[in-house]
Amino acid sequence: MFSKVLIANRGEIACRIIRTCRKMGVKTVAVYSEADRDALHVRMADESRLLGPAPPLESYLDMDKILAAARDSGAEAIHPCYGFLSENPVFAWRCQEAGITFIGPDPSVMEAMGDKLRARRLAGKAGLPVLPGTDGPVANSEAIDKAWELGFPLMVKATEGGGGIGIHVIESMDELMPLVERTRKVAASAFGSSRLFFERYLKDASHIEVQLIGDQHGNLVHLYERDCSMQRRNQKLVEETPAIKLDPSVRDYICEMALKLGRHIGYTNAGTAEFLVSPKGKVYFLELNTRLQVEHGVTELVTGVDLVELQLRVAAGEPLPITQDDVRPSGHAVEARIYPEDPRTLLPAIGVVNGLRLPEGPGMRVDSALCNGYEVTLHYEPLLAKVMAWAPDRTQALQNLDQALRGTVIQGVKTNIPLQRDILANPEFTAATHHTGTLSALASAGQQPGTQDKHSMNGNGHHPDDRRTAAAIGVALALALGESQPAPVAPNARWKSLARQDQFASRTIGSLGWR
Repeated sequence: MFSKVLIANRGEIACRIIRTCRKMGVKTVAVYSEADRDALHVRMADESRLLGPAPPLESYLDMDKILAAARDSGAEAIHPCYGFLSENPVFAWRCQEAGITFIGPDPSVMEAMGDKLRARRLAGKAGLPVLPGTDGPVANSEAIDKAWELGFPLMVKATEGGGGIGIHVIESMDELMPLVERTRKVAASAFGSSRLFFERYLKDASHIEVQLIGDQHGNLVHLYERDCSMQRRNQKLVEETPAIKLDPSVRDYICEMALKLGRHIGYTNAGTAEFLVSPKGKVYFLELNTRLQVEHGVTELVTGVDLVELQLRVAAGEPLPITQDDVRPSGHAVEARIYPEDPRTLLPAIGVVNGLRLPEGPGMRVDSALCNGYEVTLHYEPLLAKVMAWAPDRTQALQNLDQALRGTVIQGVKTNIPLQRDILANPEFTAATHHTGTLSALASAGQQPGTQDKHSMNGNGHHPDDRRTAAAIGVALALALGESQPAPVAPNARWKSLARQDQFASRTIGSLGWR
């Protein structure tokens, strides 16, 4: 086992990795930008190294500086967490060249799965069902012909895209070229490649993913599935396990397909195979994420497995200490992602946390880097916290999570807690009939996602009756700004800038009514 690990990231996930390292007796090295000098992950680690100014390209994305920090500190391995360099095969290769263990899969596998077209081809060769789509990148000159061949509705996707960015649904030929051009511009600026492809759009689908973990000795197991169908603009908001909407035979099939792909490509370390499931139970491969997922905590709650510990052990060359028969899920777990968000506009909010209360108690888990004085900026991924609840059954787990959110206080910055509580009260969600289009459908119909008591106050002190006012302000702002105006962003935060601009331009007026 490693004696010292450098954590090449920040925020709640860096803190979460440090906790497992402490439990295992592994020393940790934090890296930080000037903006994160007083951050919680820096205080929690055994050592820390300054990378540079706040912009990611000058700090958390600077491979030379991170590798130098690892060498100078004597770290034997680097954990990339998720985001930043976690799915960058060049960084993984450079770690190998420097004699430092990259805690993740082989870089050749990362490279193959990072290209969505190549991943589709490999999945098909492994025997997994894939959605109808183009076999290669689509040029503007052939977009119309390819769209006619595939049929509407379809999705245009950035080949190297991720995080829900660089994806648009196209309903008709009139929308085709404007959305192709928009997606291409975002892809070129955000991912360094303007390659796009088309894929058939599966309406009312559920987004189901399977957690995998493999070692370097040929052992690969799944830790069952997660339901990540409650999304807004292709980004997950609530995740849970198990996916009770699935027929047991469909669940077994999805887990077996995930293992089949993992074995086909020789997958090691933690990864997640993602699938779309139609209302009739038909399954299609979506992608394989070659890293630890944001929502890994709910899997840990129901399986009792520490995924980060397994990551460290298999990266150190140890065989998996568990077999498939050892993985026995118990109960139900659900997670809500807490983001800083202005309820009037749905745009990112900034501020300094000056009052904080996070839930505690049996079955509760909060992964967070928040503390009083924490400054929320627009430099980085804005995930503030992940609030999770476990219970013997789904109904109780949802009730526990709602109580946790009700008692969560984050003063000094506005958050999406009101939306999350409304999701938990939404009839489709409580009945587990929700899908990836549920929130969009509610917005188009002019409905609110939930039905909270109009006389109550939520965990952030917003009265539910303020939603109509917020919606009206949001509509007015959208009309005033128009699609050509980007959301305000920090200088040099190019990737996030384009992501937020693209999402803001894609919003319907109805969606602005949610908060």
